Amino acid sequence: MIDHTGIHVQDLALSQAFYKAALAPLGYGVRDDPGGDFWLTRATPMAPRSHIAFRAHSRAQVDAFHRAALQAGGTDNGPPGLRPHYHAHYYAAFVHDPDGYNIEAVFHGA
Repeated sequence: MIDHTGIHVQDLALSQAFYKAALAPLGYGVRDDPGGDFWLTRATPMAPRSHIAFRAHSRAQVDAFHRAALQAGGTDNGPPGLRPHYHAHYYAAFVHDPDGYNIEAVFHGA
């Protein structure tokens, strides 16, 4: 089980605004220092860019995440939908954040 994770970003204010908007539909927050479950640090972004999946509690949350992330400046990397190659009920959406990290919201329910 993962306790926490963080990423390096070029523009801390831009990334904070992006993640605050994108993760709000999922009920997640973001911190600018280690201490939360997901935090941002201003530094050279990691290479290669990480993939981070946030758990959603419904398909509607996945849809809302995708809309919010795009409105906040994210780039579409896979619209909301089923991904049966993972499993029959895997419903997810993917966006690239301002630094190019692949961010996902996923719902595993039927």
